Amino acid sequence: MNACTSILGVLALTSAAFALPAKAADAICYNCPPQWADWASALKAVEADLGLKMPHDNKNSGQALSQVLAERANPVADMAYYGITFGIKAKNEGVTQAYKPARFDEIPAGLKDPEGHWWTVHQGTLGLFVNKDALNGMPVPACWRDLLKPEYRGLVGYLDPSSAAVGYVGAVAVNEALGGSLDNMDPALDYFKQLANNDPIVPKQTSYARVVSGELPILFDYDFNAYRAKYTEKGAFEFVIPCEGTVSFPYVMTLNKGAPQSENAKKILDYLLSDKGQAIWTNAYLRPARPIALPADVKARFLPDAEYSRAKSVDWGKAETVQKAFSDRYLAEVR
Repeated sequence: MNACTSILGVLALTSAAFALPAKAADAICYNCPPQWADWASALKAVEADLGLKMPHDNKNSGQALSQVLAERANPVADMAYYGITFGIKAKNEGVTQAYKPARFDEIPAGLKDPEGHWWTVHQGTLGLFVNKDALNGMPVPACWRDLLKPEYRGLVGYLDPSSAAVGYVGAVAVNEALGGSLDNMDPALDYFKQLANNDPIVPKQTSYARVVSGELPILFDYDFNAYRAKYTEKGAFEFVIPCEGTVSFPYVMTLNKGAPQSENAKKILDYLLSDKGQAIWTNAYLRPARPIALPADVKARFLPDAEYSRAKSVDWGKAETVQKAFSDRYLAEVR
């Protein structure tokens, strides 16, 4: 090897060592997991139609907000997807910036912040996502109280209500169904104390795959996940709206304050409220934020409207104000 070749080799190695990495993403969204609400299709559509890469992120709402708060001085994520109570909290914590995406005005008033700090992209109804093949011969439960029976020991799961939005929604649903109110969360706490005797599984993360595999036969979850399993997975799956009643819940987007790639984020947020973006959600069995009718073939796969009449709306703004107190009590009294 001559000196020139040696020097060139060293330069090549040095250049390789200090080369800038390829850009990882054109925008970053916290809590956009591919197994939840068919974010997998949404992320693929964003890249195909806008040419923007947005990686998936497996945080839940509470973890996403905690990360955004921790990075307040040096933001990493451009946007976030939350259960509505966490979106409201994000605004109150000062980590959002006002933005009104295209079609914002078509979102009903109760489903958006008037200044554009958060807005709904879709909604779901909470109930029981059931893998019938994994019930060991037990009947599909019809009511919240059925799950307290000893024969369902070890078969029931719910996400941690002190961390995940769907977990807190489950607590509100049970509370309302069993006679409580946002001023009185005792029924939910009493219920979870009783359910603790049945050895429930309480994960912190999205657990769709665990239900499909049969590891978690009954999960407090949304209709859109149960329908997805029923119509796309091998096995026998059902969605149950408990006989005592339940609630519907909005999921929202925010543009983060100081978003490093805010212009790309705005294009994506516009897209998710467009006709094409909202169609992605309806095809995944979610009810869109804008007043768009579900396609007839999708609607036919839902439970009848008479079943959905047991699903009520609650004041999620007020629910956010009592969430911490409930979470503290849950951690102290149940977990």
